[in-house]
Amino acid sequence: MRIPCRAIIVLLVTTYGLAVVANSHSVDYPSDYRSWQHTKSMIIQPGHPLEDPFGGIHHIYANPKAMDGLIDGRYEAGAVFVFDLLDYVESENVIVEADRKRIDVMQYDSKQFSETGGWGYGSFVGNSKTERIDQDVVAACFACHTSTESTNYVFSNYRD
Repeated sequence: MRIPCRAIIVLLVTTYGLAVVANSHSVDYPSDYRSWQHTKSMIIQPGHPLEDPFGGIHHIYANPKAMDGLIDGRYEAGAVFVFDLLDYVESENVIVEADRKRIDVMQYDSKQFSETGGWGYGSFVGNSKTERIDQDVVAACFACHTSTESTNYVFSNYRD
């Protein structure tokens, strides 16, 4: 069976195009995020609608460009938020951090991520800086963040 040359070219171009689109939404693990501004913490406990998969202690970090955006409402390329999700243990009326469940990263670049309000998303398993959550995090994250379109798709607010 012979495959026409034109069909092979179309297949290669399509495959390359899909790879470019997939990579265009890829964000890197920000290894220095714990030195950034901590913007808020929250605990989701059993019974909350987002318990699965977000049950635990949430710490949100913002790099300097993201902090500028929180203050003035406008984000520029390179603004990054990190959602650090930790499990927790309750003992003697104290809630204590336990193992890290995941790191979610939200990075702004209006050109690269134009299809998702200027934000790219990435999600990393536990303490891994390379292993990504096995799901379409771009679609899942953006679907949730669309509810905050009026604040440029950001849940956090600036607080003195």
